[in-house]
Amino acid sequence: MEKELVEKIKANPDYQTLLQRRGGFAIKLTIAMLVVYFAFILTIAFDPALLGTRLSPESVTTVGIPVGISVIIFAFILTGIYTKRANGEFDDLTNKIKESVKEN
Repeated sequence: MEKELVEKIKANPDYQTLLQRRGGFAIKLTIAMLVVYFAFILTIAFDPALLGTRLSPESVTTVGIPVGISVIIFAFILTGIYTKRANGEFDDLTNKIKESVKEN
């Protein structure tokens, strides 16, 4: 029975749509995060003086601190975006798949 259920789910066109949409979206978010992260790391590697510049002449805080915090915040934002879409569109597709499998 388990193998039949798995095959029904795999054959469901909504399941294929879910895989494509979720996978494509995850790849886009992953690429966005990697671009931001590697831009930060490459800046550290090739122009550390840029991130070492003080925010103002009297400040002890350098440009690197808010930029680093921004990278972390960007990761949280991407997580929120994924979660919002997963709890909406992806869950709706999952529930549709479950209902169609129950009917058969």
